Amino acid sequence: MKKTLWTPNFVRVTAATVLGAAGGIAGGFALSFLVFDETGSTFAAALSYAVQLVPYFLIPLFAAPWMDRLPRKPFLVGGDLLNGLLYGLAGLYLLFFRFSYGGYLVFSLLLSSLGAFDELAYNSIYPKLIPEGMEEQGYTVSSMLYPVLKVVMTPLAALLYEHTGVACLLLLQAGLSLLAAAVESRIRIRESRRLGEGERFSFALWRRDIREAVRYLRRERGLRSLYGYMAVTNGVGSGCSPLLVAFFRTTPGLGAALYSLFSVAEFIGRSLGGAVQYRLRLPSKRKFGFAFGVYQFYEAMDACLLWLPYPLMLANRALAGFLGIQSAAMRQAAVQRYLPESLRARIGAFESMCVTASCCLFGLLLGALGEVLPYRLCVTLGAALSMAVCWLTVWKNRDGVRAVYEAETPSREA
Repeated sequence: MKKTLWTPNFVRVTAATVLGAAGGIAGGFALSFLVFDETGSTFAAALSYAVQLVPYFLIPLFAAPWMDRLPRKPFLVGGDLLNGLLYGLAGLYLLFFRFSYGGYLVFSLLLSSLGAFDELAYNSIYPKLIPEGMEEQGYTVSSMLYPVLKVVMTPLAALLYEHTGVACLLLLQAGLSLLAAAVESRIRIRESRRLGEGERFSFALWRRDIREAVRYLRRERGLRSLYGYMAVTNGVGSGCSPLLVAFFRTTPGLGAALYSLFSVAEFIGRSLGGAVQYRLRLPSKRKFGFAFGVYQFYEAMDACLLWLPYPLMLANRALAGFLGIQSAAMRQAAVQRYLPESLRARIGAFESMCVTASCCLFGLLLGALGEVLPYRLCVTLGAALSMAVCWLTVWKNRDGVRAVYEAETPSREA
């Protein structure tokens, strides 16, 4: 019988991802414009985003060792369930009360704390739901879901935001999150507690697990280089998001509707790139060169984005999406194939902490720069920095990074 990617478990996790991401896109779009509209400050928008990232730095550090020893499915289901309930409460609040920036910061901190658990559980369990040997196809599908949903949900969110307000969008997000939890509860996977005879949860066991992961990473220069570059480029990208919103909000002839069409262009590019990646498999020897070239191209596209006429901006996003999805799926599959299963949550936590710290740093830095420099210049400077970091990490340690891309089996345990 022909092997298929679309097993019942993979279908369920994909459906749950669709539901959760659709709600997240709609709610995130509305909140990003709401904060800027209420405050008129890019720094205030950046500060709210930075506050949401704090749990993504702290919680994985403490939760990852336990998650490597406990079944991950309950974390996944419980995270979406609680998120749905809390977003529902937020939507009901905004129906009857005025927006409060201080209250928004506190509520965002609570929501992001739950989201940190959910993300860690999802990233740890997802590789186990992909049939063996089909990792790149699985990550191609997951990489395509967000842009496909974004092209559908962003224009819809823009329309609902203008006509019904943010409260309705948050209630929509709540309903979709609850549906995602219901679908995830039907995933069938055998997981067990990873505790030795006589072992119990303790600070000493947590410290031992953390030290095991640290020892592993110390000798994995390739992984560290990839994580370092990904942290910077994601941090710069997150920091630029409020600047893009502000640029489209303040530039005559632009606005939320034209900003939402970015997702259409990226969707077209990613769809074509995903179709290529799904059907064609690049030889292992060529993966590193392809990925490094895409990284350089992507940073160059970001650097010139806001200096282009609007039609060329759309072409820019389409080209970046076409190549970006291919390198992303290739990198995710390579890293998860390279990592030992017993270390996935802890190493994933390290990556999450690096990305979160970078997003906080560059979010505040670029938000502050946006108060004194033109928005387009801030975006260009951020992209130039990311390109330089790529050369200093990925290229400088190319032998180690190449080993990750070419690996067929996990590296040895710590």
